[in-house]
Parts: sequence; structure tokens; C-alpha cells
Amino acid sequence: MEDEMLKISLPENILQPLFSVSSSSTLNETLEFLIEASRTPSGRLDLGSKNILSVVLQLCQSLSYPLGREILLLSLKLLRNLCAGEMANQNSFIEQNGVEVVSTIFSSVVLDSDYGVIRMGLQLLGNVSLAGEAHQCAIWHRFFPARFLEIARVQKRETCDPLCMVIYTCFDQSHEFITEICSDQGLPILAEIVRTASTVGFGEDWLKLLLSRICFDESRFPLLFSKSCPDGTSGSYENAEFRDDLFASEQAFLMDILSEILNEQINEITVSSDVASCVLGILQKSTGVIDSVSGCKSGFSSGSNAINVLKYSLTILRDICAQTGQRSSHQHGSKDAFDLFVSSGLLELLLRLLRDLEPPAIIRKAIKQGENEEGPASSSPKSSSPYRGFRRDVVAVIGNCAYRRKHVQDEIRERNGILLLLQQCVTDEENPFLREWGIWCVRNILEGNVENQRVVAELELQGSVDVPEMAGLGLRVEVDEKTRRAKLVNVSQR
Repeated sequence: MEDEMLKISLPENILQPLFSVSSSSTLNETLEFLIEASRTPSGRLDLGSKNILSVVLQLCQSLSYPLGREILLLSLKLLRNLCAGEMANQNSFIEQNGVEVVSTIFSSVVLDSDYGVIRMGLQLLGNVSLAGEAHQCAIWHRFFPARFLEIARVQKRETCDPLCMVIYTCFDQSHEFITEICSDQGLPILAEIVRTASTVGFGEDWLKLLLSRICFDESRFPLLFSKSCPDGTSGSYENAEFRDDLFASEQAFLMDILSEILNEQINEITVSSDVASCVLGILQKSTGVIDSVSGCKSGFSSGSNAINVLKYSLTILRDICAQTGQRSSHQHGSKDAFDLFVSSGLLELLLRLLRDLEPPAIIRKAIKQGENEEGPASSSPKSSSPYRGFRRDVVAVIGNCAYRRKHVQDEIRERNGILLLLQQCVTDEENPFLREWGIWCVRNILEGNVENQRVVAELELQGSVDVPEMAGLGLRVEVDEKTRRAKLVNVSQR
């Protein structure tokens, strides 16, 4: 019925060229035929030579919404296919003012209820944007910032993915556009994208490409993190007292995605000191949740925003320290984000967090047996672990910090952290891979550090610690015949 009514209202100069390339008698069937034909490079080239793209753009302008919605959707799908890698059609789209046509269509539909039309239009723009700078400029100048912001507020995965593609493709090679998207006009667009993705998820990698470029390459993570708060919240955590709702779910989501990106591309991404400082500040503030967990018998759920922010700040710092450790080992005297960590008291914080926890179950059992034999020992109240794997994550950061950094090794010894870290070389159900990270950590604090090796050797002789994992590191305790002092030596040595 819709098709017949449209045929009556549409001018002949639009219908005739379309029907001439198809044996179909209805507009719907004709468009479906053309969509199928445009799936191949040869089909796109052939239809382009017949000026079909121009005709379909005229068709889109002639349709009334919502009466012609179905035809409009098919038309956008056909245009999307025609512009998929076919330069002649992509150029024709720009020459025929196609960007303005799509923008007008978006204005006529209800964005939050007709995401199908929006998605198809964005996919079309995405294909056009891949053609080059002129095409990207045409799209950007028409859609930034108001139209992009309007679309970003549509909380649908179907629109979020192609929107990220369009924005990323447009600014990727443009210093002007990257500056604009990082400005006060552009950051709200990115914040809305984060908000949408945190609510409905995402299905393609464009979001990760977008956030990696903005947060890491352009070092705008601090600004985006602050912006990623619902309306009505301050978005500022630096000077605020800790409270349960200090962090928003959008911020936890952003930290999660960035942690994943950094872990996947640890050898490709360089984290600036500004970003590293921000993450450290977030960690320092989020540790307030530990006291809340310990003071609440029911604890926090795994979905707590503060707990998730704490978790992802640790994993991001773990990978930053791994990066800087690898690079500094090859660049004597190099300066990196880790210098900031040392001066800001990261090690002191991590050792305190670890010391405040109950020891691992195996260590607790050994301590309890010792107390039964020697009488009870006084102890201060211990903190509860805020999430499964918290101890492992803290040990992992310390282990990566200590990699080939003597000043870190020395600070750990000076803060009486060696015995504490030796106690982490055990299996623990609540902390998968704790033993492996513990061994890695101990290896790094002992490597090339005679003073630390002596401390461990003397601890073993005193019976303060029994660490069979030393053999796994290729080390054993010996007593020097001349000095009568304990020392660690390689197992291969005689």
C-alpha cells in the first residue's frame, strides 16, 4: 500500500531510471534488486555509470517521513552499498550534496525511536568518509558538534558503533578535527558515547580506536574521565572526600576499556605522564573503598563503581610499569611516567595496602600454628579484600615496578617489604595466579641486588620464611665460610 501511494506522489524522472534497470513492478522490489546488484565492485561501478546514486538521493529528498520510512531505509542501504569503496560514487555523493541530504533525513526522524534509519545513514557516511580528506571535511563541518552530539545521545548499540567509525575516520588524519573533538565542544560528544556504550555495550572496535586515540595518544583521559559523569554530579574526585557514589558507572566502564586497550597494545601505546598521574590519583582516591568494605559486614558487590575503578586503576598501572620497565632497561637514564610514580609515593601506598590485608590463607594457617606453639601474638585489625584478585593485582604492580630498578628494590627493603612479598609466593583461591606474580615480584627485587639477597638468605636461616620457590628462581641459601653470613647463590654454582 505504501509503495503504491508513493508511486503516485513521486515524479516520473525519479521512478523511470530506477525501473529501467530492473524488471520489478514495485519500488520496494526495484530497490531490493539494486541493493543486491550493488554488493559487488562491478555492480557498484555499473550502477554508478547509470547515475543511480544521484537518482536515489533525489528519491530520499522526495520522501515524506514516516509514511515513506521503508523506502527511505532501502534507499539509504542502497546508497551505503554504492559508496563502499567505489571512488566515483563517493565523489558523486559529495558533489550531489549527499551529506546535507542525510543530515536533513536525521532531522526528520525521531532519533531515539528510529535508530534503524540513523544506523543506515551513519554507515553510509562511514563509507563516504573513507574516501579521503575532502569527504571527511564535508561530513565534519556539517555534523560537528551539534548533530554528532544529538546522535551520541541515542542509547543504542546499533547507532553507537557506526557513529564511532564516522568520528574516528574524520579526525584520524586531521590535526584540526582532533583539536576540536578534544575541545569543550567535542568532549561532551565523547562523554555521551562513553555513557551509551557503558549502558548498551558495543559490537565493533571503533569505540576502542576512538578512546585509544583520545585518551592515550592525545592524553585527554583526565578530561574525559571527569566529563564521564551523569548530569548533576560534579565529576571531580581530586578534592572530594571518599563516598560510595564518588565514581560513576561510566567512569568505571572507561577505565575498563582503557585497561583492555593498554593490555592488548602494551608495546605500541605510550602513556604520558599526565595520564599516568591521573590514574595514580584515581587509585589513591579509590582506596577509600577498602575501609568501607572492611567496615561493612555485608561488603560491597562486585558491581560497585568504586571497586571497579580501584581494580582497573591497578591493572592500568601494572601495564604502565611493565612498559616503562622494558623501555628503561634499554634506555639508560631514560625518564618516563614511572619517575612520577616513585616521587608520588606509589610504592609506599602499595606496600601499605598489602600489609593491611589479612595474609594469604596458607600463611595465616602457618602463623596460627606458630601462635598455638608460642602463645597468641598481638595483631592489629586487618582490611578485607575489596574484590577477588585484589592482592594479586597489588603484587603485580610492585613486581613490574621493581623490574631492573635498583632504587625501587632498595626502597622495598628499606620499607621492610621483602618478607611481606615473600609471603605472596603461595597459591590462594581468592587470588588466581598470585604465586606466579609473587615469584615474579621476588625475582625482580632480588635481581642484581646483593643487599636484598642477603636479607632473604638471613630470613631463611632464621626460619622466618620458608620459600621453596627460591629453587624455582635458580637460587639457594649458602653460608659464607669467611664471613659466616647467609647469601643467595645460583643453584648452578658450587
